[in-house]
Amino acid sequence: MKMRRLSTRQPGFDAKLAALARYEESGNARVKRVVSAIIADVRRRGDAAVLAYARRFDRVKAGSVGKLEVSRAELREALRNLPKKEAAALRTAAVRIRRFHERQRSRSWRYSETDGTVLGQVVTPLDRVGLYVPGGKAAYPSSVLMNAIPAKVAGVREVVMVSPNPDAMVLAAAAIAGVDRVIVIGGAQAVAALAYGTRTVPRVDKIVGPGNAYVAEAKRQVFGQVGIDMIAGPSEILVIGDGTTPAAWVAMDLFSQAEHDELAQAILLSPSGAYLDRVEVEIRKLLAGMPRRKIIAASLETRGALIRTRSLAEACEISNRIAPEHLELSVTKPRALLPRLRHAGAIFLGRWSSEAIGDYCAGPNHVLPTSGTARFSSPLGVYDFQKRSSLIEVSRQGARKLGRLASTLARGEGLFAHARSAEYRQ
Repeated sequence: MKMRRLSTRQPGFDAKLAALARYEESGNARVKRVVSAIIADVRRRGDAAVLAYARRFDRVKAGSVGKLEVSRAELREALRNLPKKEAAALRTAAVRIRRFHERQRSRSWRYSETDGTVLGQVVTPLDRVGLYVPGGKAAYPSSVLMNAIPAKVAGVREVVMVSPNPDAMVLAAAAIAGVDRVIVIGGAQAVAALAYGTRTVPRVDKIVGPGNAYVAEAKRQVFGQVGIDMIAGPSEILVIGDGTTPAAWVAMDLFSQAEHDELAQAILLSPSGAYLDRVEVEIRKLLAGMPRRKIIAASLETRGALIRTRSLAEACEISNRIAPEHLELSVTKPRALLPRLRHAGAIFLGRWSSEAIGDYCAGPNHVLPTSGTARFSSPLGVYDFQKRSSLIEVSRQGARKLGRLASTLARGEGLFAHARSAEYRQ
């Protein structure tokens, strides 16, 4: 395996970096057609369509969608039967995640003006949220915690989880996170059921959680009927290194994202060519012992890079251009670089802060913007499960003053009913 080597001193570096960072979803026309047909079918036939697709794609044998629901007693049993070490790890991670997200909760506020007019903002939680969790080989109990706990902290009344073939650890995580209902369905049909509702599956206000290309496309197509968290691209890590972190550690950090899939991206920036050499040696040495080495190798060859920069400051500027999902500052004085960084989903400071810890148990959310969207997007949080309503209580005195102002502006826009409405109250 040969990993791409670049230098900011090379002619044409900017174009090479742009090509490396670019990720454009193929927008597979067949996926779009299939998902569109499934959504239309679920809207038309409800539970019958959901059950038919579950039998076809997930080989379930239940006689109704209702038979696919996991009871709360079964969730608690899954938790009781989980090995103690795994159960303890889930509980500890949940405590840390909840403690972090409790600090994000927004609160209502208001203020009064001298004439008695009161203005403010009312913050309320969403009523019901749908959580999609991949099943089978792609089972992620950590995603259950990261999505459900912020929703519950926000005050969401009901969290409905859908997952095809969830394993015991996923069900245990659902019990710990306070998920209210679990229905064993997946794919685009599960997203459609959550978005539009069926006899068994309740309609939700927002759908969150990762999934394959069909799930992502279904979320894209139902957006507007319901809210969604984001359309996530492949996983990404960018490491800025000054040469002081052991090369093997950084190599494994790059592997930690590359092992997700062949389109994941892992990049190391350093002003030290010798350090890049050492990391490359460790990559070759360690790769042979990795169970997912074929995926890692494909990812590193296709979208990975070792980039030599003129300085750490230049490395920060390149990072801003890429706007990575995960950014590790593997340097002696990481806080000194923070003022230079504007765009990243999550920033890990210092050699001890591995991205893997952030994925599972540090506390901040691991649902992060990808594909450069950290330029304008934020990690999933409590604020994604709350909405804001403006509060306007105009006093009699305020109506006279504000009515004249509104009338002038409305007439300037040619909206005379607006003007008259305000004038009536002067």
